[in-house]
Amino acid sequence: MSKERSKSADYAVYLVLRIVVCIVQAFPYRAGRALAGALAWLAYRIDTRHRAVACKNLQHAFPGHFDDLRLDEFVRKMYRHFCGLVIDIIHLPRKLNPNTWRRHMEIPQITMVLDCLLSGRPTMLVTGHFGNWELGGYTLALLGFTPHAIARPLDNPYVDDFLRRFRESTGQGILAKKGDFDQMQAILASGGLLATLADQDAGQRGLFVDFFGRPASTHKAVALLCMEYQVPLLVVGVRKLPGELRHQLHVADLIRPEEYAGKPDAAKAITQRYTTALEQIVRASPEQYFWLHRRWKHQPAPKKSRRAA
Repeated sequence: MSKERSKSADYAVYLVLRIVVCIVQAFPYRAGRALAGALAWLAYRIDTRHRAVACKNLQHAFPGHFDDLRLDEFVRKMYRHFCGLVIDIIHLPRKLNPNTWRRHMEIPQITMVLDCLLSGRPTMLVTGHFGNWELGGYTLALLGFTPHAIARPLDNPYVDDFLRRFRESTGQGILAKKGDFDQMQAILASGGLLATLADQDAGQRGLFVDFFGRPASTHKAVALLCMEYQVPLLVVGVRKLPGELRHQLHVADLIRPEEYAGKPDAAKAITQRYTTALEQIVRASPEQYFWLHRRWKHQPAPKKSRRAA
């Protein structure tokens, strides 16, 4: 039985968060990035459990690539990226608007993206915990589209509501990962746009596909929705670029469901294809990937050998 959460403790955390956000927004962006460096140093020092997970993941993903010194520096760089990401998100509402978005977001394949979004067909944006994954749907909503991002509600209801208001401030909708499946189906059936993170461990019952040379349990829902509603999948990553709040939305693959019509095991083939595309995105800037989560937590159950009669 889960322990009941303390409302006063949750609200205290929310108040601290609001104070920090106000302080960061009151100072110049460069000061915020300096603060991010200090926070990254502190997080690296005290977050030993996740640091160990990151080291293990990197050694599996890039076997023989890191000695101890290089591995340590790479993990520090990853912490700096994600603390900087928090600062970027805090500054986004005041920096990014319909008149300034080109200063902060490059979309080299914008014709492909627009062709997909204006085709009249439903579309799914598939991404992972890479770069600034919040920025894709946020920017598309700013440009007049109506993406609906699939997200797991945070345990702290006050912080969850605060983050939801940020995500929805440009017109983006937020759907709960569990409980809003009917709405997801309705959006796709009406030709809408869904955005989802597709690099989370799906447990022992997920589809096991190759990710950095290891089986990774992956949710089936993306491929199943793709086939059922004939939804093209845009596999994208939003990479942080050098400079003040500069990013690039890169399309790694466009997967069309008709390519898999009538093929056996189409769900697994589609899942493997977008997972491979996400791997390509990560390999381009691996320090911007969230190696702290246990992507390979579950592994395929060993096959039982037949006993001779």
